[in-house]
Amino acid sequence: MNIRSLTRGDGAVIGAAVLLFIASFLDTFDKSGPNAWDNLGLVMSMYVGGIAGAVLIVLARALPQPFKFAGLDLGQIGVGLTVFSLWTAFWSTIDPLGAFSDQLGGADVGAGSGLILGLIATLVLAAAAIATPLVPALQAALIPAPKPQAPQPYGAQPPGGYGYPGAAAPQPGQPYGAQPQPGQPFGQQQPPAAAQQPAPDFSPFWFAVPVARPLFAEDGSTAPIAELAPGTWYLAVEQRGAALVAQTQDGRRGVLQDTSGIQRG
Repeated sequence: MNIRSLTRGDGAVIGAAVLLFIASFLDTFDKSGPNAWDNLGLVMSMYVGGIAGAVLIVLARALPQPFKFAGLDLGQIGVGLTVFSLWTAFWSTIDPLGAFSDQLGGADVGAGSGLILGLIATLVLAAAAIATPLVPALQAALIPAPKPQAPQPYGAQPPGGYGYPGAAAPQPGQPYGAQPQPGQPFGQQQPPAAAQQPAPDFSPFWFAVPVARPLFAEDGSTAPIAELAPGTWYLAVEQRGAALVAQTQDGRRGVLQDTSGIQRG
């Protein structure tokens, strides 16, 4: 899981879920009385349902590979739960007692702070869940990618570790840390036979993506082989028109078709 893949919309979902959890402990009715945890149907449908939807949305965003249940993505299930939670909150706030009003002789009992705050929280929760895929501002990374380190003084050793612009870049097409082949001169990298060499005017560089983006196979297939996550530096080893051939931390190569907004290291 990579929390740097979370977006601003996911941050709004998390905040609304926390607010909804707090509201569940407040009074359900305006005349002090029980809270939502004293009403199993209300707490499970409105409060726990909304919080569970938020968890599924965030989990779907943080997982490296999409996970589906009954043919539906976890994020889609989460959005459905948030809408259901809002629906329950709306009608529960309008008619807090429901059928019990007649049994109490038509008692004038209104929605308490727990229901009102819960309605606000579910409204924000459902709105953020639905709007995040549609509004570019909500798709920006919640945690910005770290900026590249300042250039090292002459003679200083750059910090080690794959995935950082200051680190020594591995040769395109060869996994980081691979050993030279027998009979190969020391210090010379041997690219695989099928690897294509970058254009003469192209120099490999480090980059980070603003939001999670798929990496497709070099053979042109439509199935993604990996997902590039914000907050991690990747090595661009070749340019093909507007697309880039990128190399992941484990040495896999693929084509990044959407290069808009990338941050160069």
